[in-house]
Amino acid sequence: MDPRYFLPAHYKGGVSVLTPARPLSDIEARHPALRGAKSPMQTLRIKLSSFSGTAPGDDGRPRPGPAKDLVALLAGVAVTVAAAGALLALTGTASPLRGLLTLFFLLAAPGAAIGAALHGLAPLGRVVASVAGAVAVDLLVAQALLALHLWSVRGGIVAVAAISSLVLLLVSVRRLRGRTERRRTP
Repeated sequence: MDPRYFLPAHYKGGVSVLTPARPLSDIEARHPALRGAKSPMQTLRIKLSSFSGTAPGDDGRPRPGPAKDLVALLAGVAVTVAAAGALLALTGTASPLRGLLTLFFLLAAPGAAIGAALHGLAPLGRVVASVAGAVAVDLLVAQALLALHLWSVRGGIVAVAAISSLVLLLVSVRRLRGRTERRRTP
């Protein structure tokens, strides 16, 4: 008798009693793993997003196309709208769009800076983390200005812009340092 076909069921007086293994059900008998095939979870590949610029098997050059142009266009529009919001808030212009554009600036400026720092995350995770970080930066700036009795709308806009610019500067310095270190190493 082949010992693989018997399983220990229970112990009687310190001695295990072997019982025959139950036969495989229909679905278990047809499972591809019994024939050495990989399960579907083992065959998943990492797919590049359409915004990554390269496709699998490419020579590494950015892929031309409308998706890449659209992302650049939307980024330019977002920067313009955020700058208009900051400008309207700093000048105190009475405009019906001032509140909306200023709110967009207060979320977009620190959000873009934090998103640039988190370039290794998945796109959805980066968006969630950058929006949460932008809200946290805005709240910390407001709390600090209120605690120091220096609160003003202009002061808050300038502080958020300064913090966002500092984070973007640190990210760009870190990336430049990483590029020069890669060039030096053979």
